[in-house]
Amino acid sequence: MEKTKVETLFEWLDSTTMIIEQHENETYLESLVICLETLFYNSPEETMDDILSHKLETALGKVDISSYKSDEIRKAIQFAILKGMKDTTQQQHLLTPESVGLLVGYLAEKLTKDVKELRVFDPASGTANLLTTVMGHIDKPMETFASEVDPTLIQLAVISANIQQRKIEFFHQDSLRPFLMDPVDLVVSDLPVGYYPDDIRAKNFQLKADEGHSYAHHLFIEQSMNYTKEAGYLIFVVPNFLFDSDQSDKLHAYIQEYGHIIGMLQLPDSIFKSEKQAKSILILQKKGENTSAPKQPLLVQLPSLKNTKAMEDILAQMNNWFASYKN
Repeated sequence: MEKTKVETLFEWLDSTTMIIEQHENETYLESLVICLETLFYNSPEETMDDILSHKLETALGKVDISSYKSDEIRKAIQFAILKGMKDTTQQQHLLTPESVGLLVGYLAEKLTKDVKELRVFDPASGTANLLTTVMGHIDKPMETFASEVDPTLIQLAVISANIQQRKIEFFHQDSLRPFLMDPVDLVVSDLPVGYYPDDIRAKNFQLKADEGHSYAHHLFIEQSMNYTKEAGYLIFVVPNFLFDSDQSDKLHAYIQEYGHIIGMLQLPDSIFKSEKQAKSILILQKKGENTSAPKQPLLVQLPSLKNTKAMEDILAQMNNWFASYKN
């Protein structure tokens, strides 16, 4: 079988990253950052020793990055990141599955059809894979913003966006602190799930816990709402237990007060390792002067994504729903 371009580029990234990993005694992900920077600047860093420099020059001779499309580059980098994350990262750093990114992209495109120029923000961007997937779906002028606290993940995100030629403004900070950013039309995010450790900072949020640590995923919803324009949309990948937890009454009341629930798509369990990790896509709209909740929210239980016939039927139903919602 002939290799796809994504496989070819992934293999190049993987072998070059392993050369750096062995030589520099760094982790795979840190070595991947160096590999991507070498690729972007098309030359090894000047401070590198001669042996590694020579090896990287040789490797660069075997790749022509200009022959790849943005999406092929994104996928190849995603595979390399997945390999690097296998052994190291905590639960909350898992990459958003490709199929979920494509669904979020589809929803984003449908919801923002009428917006001429779009401002988009991901407050928990990780390696920015979800954000760049969404950018690949929307064909209009866009300003995009992303925030990530982890230094390795944001390095990967910045260099990956550069190679894909995607323009994103990054904030390297705790995303629950204030941003120097005007409100956006659309927020997309795969929310980090768990407790937020900074109780003092959490006190500034309506969704803080009455006692003990607050849920980070609740605070992220509130923070996102704060930076969304009136009538703007928010698309979150959320845990299935979002509305069943001990603090969910508060969350429900908050959403009722400031937004409309536009829809909820339950993702198939088959794309997650265990039922506990299963997720849904929650679509909200921030209240504005002329907004109202849909008569019938978009409630979907998605079939296995491998079942193409069932998936086509569901997409047809969703297209019909959007056609009547937008009218």
